Amino acid sequence: MKNLVYIILGFVIGAALTYYFCPRPLEGAVAEIDNPTGTITILEATELSANWEKNNPKEIDSTIELDDNSKRKPMRSVMWSLKNIEDYIAFAEKESDSVGYTMTGLRVYLGNYGKNGKPGKKNRNTMFIVPTGYENTSKASSLGLNFSYDERDIPVDPLNDGGTGETGYP
Repeated sequence: MKNLVYIILGFVIGAALTYYFCPRPLEGAVAEIDNPTGTITILEATELSANWEKNNPKEIDSTIELDDNSKRKPMRSVMWSLKNIEDYIAFAEKESDSVGYTMTGLRVYLGNYGKNGKPGKKNRNTMFIVPTGYENTSKASSLGLNFSYDERDIPVDPLNDGGTGETGYP
């Protein structure tokens, strides 16, 4: 009986020491996040923006006829809030699923409102985001696996109407 008391006491002391001396994750600790593939440096982005300014606006300026005769520069960028992007991704995933697609990414397109654009947008450039993915199809197979993913635009309403950017980066 005396040995059993020592064994129980050893477990209690071991548990107490483990509780106080073993590392625990900090509450509110930020997980380390790796850079996603495809990122570029700020210097590279600045160079790309400068190249756009140098190589494109003359051609674009000559074709734009604004409806309010203003001297605005052509659209250079579009800004969406983080919440707007998150909401759109959630919407696009839900809608993609409902039309039989698996969403795997987003594609950004350049566009132009043309001569029949809404007031203030006539002949203005824009960008819009479209979800991409593959259609969920059932094909006969002994394995039940489908390795032929044909990734394309998904027929879901694109995201547009971000804030305009008429200046270069940064």
